[in-house]
Amino acid sequence: MNILVIAPHGDDEVLGVGGTLAKHARAGDTLFRSIITKTYPPDWPESFQKEREKEIARSGKILHIKKTFSLGFPTVKLDTIPQKELNDRLSEIVKEVKPDIVYTPSGKDLNRDHRLVFEATLVATRPVPGSSVQKLLCYEVVSETEWGRSFGVFSPTYYVPLTKDDIRLKLDAMKMYQSELRQFPHPRSLEVLEMHAKLRGSEIGCQFAEAFELIRLIA
Repeated sequence: MNILVIAPHGDDEVLGVGGTLAKHARAGDTLFRSIITKTYPPDWPESFQKEREKEIARSGKILHIKKTFSLGFPTVKLDTIPQKELNDRLSEIVKEVKPDIVYTPSGKDLNRDHRLVFEATLVATRPVPGSSVQKLLCYEVVSETEWGRSFGVFSPTYYVPLTKDDIRLKLDAMKMYQSELRQFPHPRSLEVLEMHAKLRGSEIGCQFAEAFELIRLIA
């Protein structure tokens, strides 16, 4: 199967889907990643983006990402870009990859970039004749999804049971994003990420899991 994860920012794909991507790779699936934004001066120094690109590459190797599509839109400024432009760029990627499964951020997240990417994904994956997409899922991002409750509550309807090795690979990939890691008890600490996977696992009677909202399933 072809798997596409759409990430507004580098690290979202690991936070939300890292364990599931490890499981897909173990099953022999082909993984693709689209990172929508990048940082620009004067909001961030050039050195930050150069290091971020290295982090993205390192995390991709750990999770066996075959190809990364970097769209280069400005971070936290997606609302300054015409929505049609974002829709069209994502649609082009979907046509090229022909994914069976697409993972995208929740439309209920605090970060507006996440919500705009969710809307663009809905357009890019419309179930028109010839579409390859059989399953569309929204993932959660700690420190975004749970803090965005003014936009709605993330209610999991789809769980992926994970092994300890899957979680180890998720945490290893997250370690590559040193610019985003924080110390416990911050949600973006390694300790909380593992605890959260255990919480989601406990909800379905297993040791670890990642949870999603199922938007569409074509059986």
